[in-house]
Amino acid sequence: MGVLAGRTALVTGASRGIGRGIAERLARDGARVAVHYGRNEAAAKETVAAIEAAGGSAFAIGAELGVPGDAEALWATFDRHAQGVDILVNNAGAAFFATVGETDEELFERTLAINAKAPFFIVKHALARLRDQGRIVNVTAATRLGIPGIAATHMAKGAVTTLTRSLAAELAPRGITVNSVGPGFVETDLTSGVLADPAARGHAEAVSAFGRVGTVSDVADVVAFLASPDSRWVTGQHLDATGGTLLSLH
Repeated sequence: MGVLAGRTALVTGASRGIGRGIAERLARDGARVAVHYGRNEAAAKETVAAIEAAGGSAFAIGAELGVPGDAEALWATFDRHAQGVDILVNNAGAAFFATVGETDEELFERTLAINAKAPFFIVKHALARLRDQGRIVNVTAATRLGIPGIAATHMAKGAVTTLTRSLAAELAPRGITVNSVGPGFVETDLTSGVLADPAARGHAEAVSAFGRVGTVSDVADVVAFLASPDSRWVTGQHLDATGGTLLSLH
């Protein structure tokens, strides 16, 4: 029996990429997983089917993030499938590639709405549903790095990393841990186009201490630890899951 048997998890943005990997890993550990998607219902159903084919339990819930009432809509859909949640993984997000000079107020507000406001209110509306001794894991970014061209996105992700520490202090009396994870360069369908460029892949490999691009499972395994009972004494922490980016250069 898996370490998460009897627990219910919600993973936002779980229809593909890192989110799908996290959902599949938590299901292998025994959790019943709510697979959230924004628009791609077919991809979410594929994730659910893959989990069920492997002997796990999952269901898909759809809610577009970054729009008014998004958190309420997400939880209303969740409530039709489950009563209460033990593990919340805020993974959904979007990267908007624009320099500071190219970023107008509309793009800035859209970036924050998806990457910062949505996770905040998803947590807010989770609190009445989240059971004591529960887990919140926020997938943010490697905010110690300065990456040109995505300043607003990086700023929004950094806000959630800071939110993580405040939540950890607020929820500790209930035995709930709150941590964040910052992935680096990871091989997914979303990054495949960029990493198909030999120069881009070479750079991603060069800045990793291990000399390679990360995989979805590299990140999912870190999240699985933070979602497990074994992480009970870890809270308010940001785990850099970048493969040692910039520790050494090859």
